[in-house]
Amino acid sequence: MTSIKRFTALLALAIIATAPAAHADDKITLMVGGIEKQIYLPAKLTEQLGYFKEQGLDVELLSEPSGVNAEDELLAGAAQGVIGFYDHAIDLQAKGKAVESVVQLAQTPGEFEMVSSKLAAQIKTPADFKGRTLGVTGLGSSTNFLTQFLAVQSGVKVSEITTLPVGSGSTFIAALKQGKIDAGMTTEPTASRLVKTGDAAVLVNLCSPDETQKALGGLYPAASLYMQTAWVNAHKPQVQKLANAFVKTLKFIQSHSAEEIASHMPPDYYAGDRAAYVQALANSKAMFTADGKMPPTGPATVLKVLLAFDKTVQGKAIDLSKTFTVEFVSPAK
Repeated sequence: MTSIKRFTALLALAIIATAPAAHADDKITLMVGGIEKQIYLPAKLTEQLGYFKEQGLDVELLSEPSGVNAEDELLAGAAQGVIGFYDHAIDLQAKGKAVESVVQLAQTPGEFEMVSSKLAAQIKTPADFKGRTLGVTGLGSSTNFLTQFLAVQSGVKVSEITTLPVGSGSTFIAALKQGKIDAGMTTEPTASRLVKTGDAAVLVNLCSPDETQKALGGLYPAASLYMQTAWVNAHKPQVQKLANAFVKTLKFIQSHSAEEIASHMPPDYYAGDRAAYVQALANSKAMFTADGKMPPTGPATVLKVLLAFDKTVQGKAIDLSKTFTVEFVSPAK
């Protein structure tokens, strides 16, 4: 090989080595408020099914103990999106932050207020919360929002309860068994684990649409993919690809059994009991939307809940139309 040819070949290799990845703009980090929770199952399931890659996306899923932690990561610029509760979009708008749900994954919270079996005879409804310590994933989290609402609408003042951040999963179970909390709000598979061991009973079911409407006065759209509005407007092609992937996953959930869905999830998500995981999923599948669209009356219900106790939202002019969009899920394929 002549020196000219050798130089040309080396130059070509250098150019290839330093060239940016073909999909550099499509590298996206999503923060999940507890990735092992069934309410956020669409995040990991979309990855497991290969739908992100199918759209040409390089998505990294990271997990935080609660939605409020994930929200902080988004605002700090450490993530481009959050898999968390829609109510944060309203709360953040009241704080002057523009965030919107671009894919609405669930129409109900998928949460359960669990009461310690030792206190089940004393705490029969949220009206009995007065003077009690109630477990939530984190202060400022959606479980904290919902817990305070259940108390207030039952005649108990926020000042008359103590909400204690205990996380989810094993840390929630430990807090309840050790008596650090009298009751608390958690999701599956934690709720089923507590019922199976006899350590707790379900006090309020916020999983099924019917039970949610009874408890909260309407559907409460919860798990969603929400992002900062400025980022969405500047990256519409990437957001559309995300919407395509998530909507395909939601259709998969609707058309497959809990057993089939569970078979695609990592075994460690079962918390040591695959049968219980499958049964819990079968019981709660109805919480997921079929197409990623916001339930028409959902935002108003969420705002009503927040207005009952959230001083950040009270007195503020909230524009619900800016807290979600169907621009991307409507044409999603």
